Amino acid sequence: MFEILKTRAPIRFMHYSKAASAFSLLLITLCFFTLFTKGLNWGLDFTGGTVVEVAFEQSIDLDEIRNNLEQVGLTGATVQNFGTSRDVLIRLAPQEGVNVQQQGDSVLAAMKQVQSTVEMKRLEFVGPAIGKELAEQGGLAILVALLCIMIYVGMRFEWRLASGAVMSLAHDVIITLGVFSWIQIEVDLTIVAALLTVVGYSLNDTIVVFDRVRENFRRVRNTSTAEVFNEAITETLSRTLITSATTLVVVIALFIKGGALIHGFATALLLGIGFGTYSSVYIASAWAMMLGVQREHMLPPQIEKEGADQEPLA
Repeated sequence: MFEILKTRAPIRFMHYSKAASAFSLLLITLCFFTLFTKGLNWGLDFTGGTVVEVAFEQSIDLDEIRNNLEQVGLTGATVQNFGTSRDVLIRLAPQEGVNVQQQGDSVLAAMKQVQSTVEMKRLEFVGPAIGKELAEQGGLAILVALLCIMIYVGMRFEWRLASGAVMSLAHDVIITLGVFSWIQIEVDLTIVAALLTVVGYSLNDTIVVFDRVRENFRRVRNTSTAEVFNEAITETLSRTLITSATTLVVVIALFIKGGALIHGFATALLLGIGFGTYSSVYIASAWAMMLGVQREHMLPPQIEKEGADQEPLA
């Protein structure tokens, strides 16, 4: 397969740029519609709730804890190890007519069915105000990352390429959030981390393509912009496919075997890697072409030497 990709004839990626842009525009419109109508299913990190920390004398299976909690009516609890395999942190959504102490007593009763020697070490309530602050900080982190990336790419390459890179990154984040809104997957702080990871991964692919675009613009003359992009993407395609495939193997393993705690994280990475590879080819490159990037924009500035315009002495 990779021998075929080494052929000298470049693949005409930009020939389908208009169709790809229309497809992406349709997807983004649907994602915005879903986000505005259904919203995101915010997790306990953002909505607040009861936090219970319990300690067991022996290591315990988290799935067994979840099953016992569901049996006593405490559904949707987030269960994870806290420090060691014997310490467990349980987070519960607020319930109408049930105070924090009652929820803590219910959790402790359910845990005693697992191990009678269980001990409650902490019981507290996290208000929604803190969750709102976390949501704002998470969104601000993504916006700052996009801004810094635009400045970095603009300094390294050219502002048209920088705009294309930021558009492709925003495209990946919006589509990922749209899918989460449509399926109503719970969004917590791990999803914010996954989105920032997707931004970095997608940028890596885009930088590789743009670096080759700049080299080809300086090396090749009398060639259209679309042909330069086609050749650059074709030359880096084998590297892109190998990187994406090896990364997907790890992410798929996390998705299948990682458990409920990181299921959302793995889902976000799956979406981000898939659309990130696509957007680095079509969104970033097509947007730069639409803004009119040319060979002249890629050439290094000419530095005139002092006295170069003077005629030599006889």
